[in-house]
Amino acid sequence: MIHKLSDVQSENIGSDTNIWQFCVVLPNAQIGNNCNICSNCFIENDVVIGDNVTVKNGVSIYDGMTIEDNVFIGPNVSFCNDKYPRSKKYPDEFLRTVIKKGASIGANATILPGITIGENAMVGAGSIVTKDIAPNKKYYNKQTVEEI
Repeated sequence: MIHKLSDVQSENIGSDTNIWQFCVVLPNAQIGNNCNICSNCFIENDVVIGDNVTVKNGVSIYDGMTIEDNVFIGPNVSFCNDKYPRSKKYPDEFLRTVIKKGASIGANATILPGITIGENAMVGAGSIVTKDIAPNKKYYNKQTVEEI
């Protein structure tokens, strides 16, 4: 289902995926099967989203991002794709950010560019992620705390 109040320009949308109102999906974005893209989301061109992914309200997913299967992204998570942004000055290539299978990112977390969040890792709400997170680790307040 693609809500009539969304602007989905991509034809690369899997079956049973829901895209709710006020979303923008640019033409080259790829979104897998059985995903739920909640309202007020923005998805750029160089983005790959796997199957069974939930993206809650108010998330922007920028060029250079790969989100693997079964990932949960909480409301208002902020992804960045440029370490040194300047108005009207773009890098030749954006840093790749990868969210591995089964990872969960809590509400209002900020993910800096070029980060890999490992399989089944969990990022706590409000965290600022400045480094890679190993698989099966829980991370919050700039520290890895324990195995899940």
